[in-house]
Amino acid sequence: MTLEEINIKYDKLQKKYGDKKLNSIYNGGCSNNPDICFVFMNPTGRNIASDPNWTGPRSPWLGTKNIWDLFFAVDLFNESLYKEIKSKKPADWDIDFCNKVYSEVTRNKYYITNLAKCTQTDARSLNDSVFIDYLKLFEKEIEIVNPKKIILFGNQVSSIFLGEKISVSGCRKQEFTKTIGKNKYKCYSVFYPVGNGRFNIDKSIEDIKWIKEN
Repeated sequence: MTLEEINIKYDKLQKKYGDKKLNSIYNGGCSNNPDICFVFMNPTGRNIASDPNWTGPRSPWLGTKNIWDLFFAVDLFNESLYKEIKSKKPADWDIDFCNKVYSEVTRNKYYITNLAKCTQTDARSLNDSVFIDYLKLFEKEIEIVNPKKIILFGNQVSSIFLGEKISVSGCRKQEFTKTIGKNKYKCYSVFYPVGNGRFNIDKSIEDIKWIKEN
């Protein structure tokens, strides 16, 4: 199975769990053994690629600003391009600029994805059952990408992916092992750094820097 084949299945789950007027959002960046895979929860309609008329890449966080604060702070994003992002309005993100942003992600050898790909109009919470329904497909995505390390954002994503109850505050800088097929993956749980979790971004930055160095 390829990422493109998995994306077709993600689109079917969008019809089941997401807003039927929005595109599902897939993933982006280095998809061949990246140094780090960053796993978020699920996308929202703030991503410009969720528009059904969009014909460019359907990668996380397109047309948004705050998450790039994190990647810049952990030395995984070019300063001039970061400043360009901060100066742009969502409507200014054309296809060429989106490709430029994710070329920088790829250059830094990381991969950005969501456990659930179902796009909602807002940042409402999803039931565990929704994430669980995505889990097998997501594990196949991880097998294909084969990252060296996986960073999981937040308690819910961490708990479902690792198959045990996780509280980020109690396991900072702790390594977990996730076995998928014949491979074992080093995983770390980190505070969610945007939205309601914005006040924890400094802790997220500290932990990601530690994970990179160790």
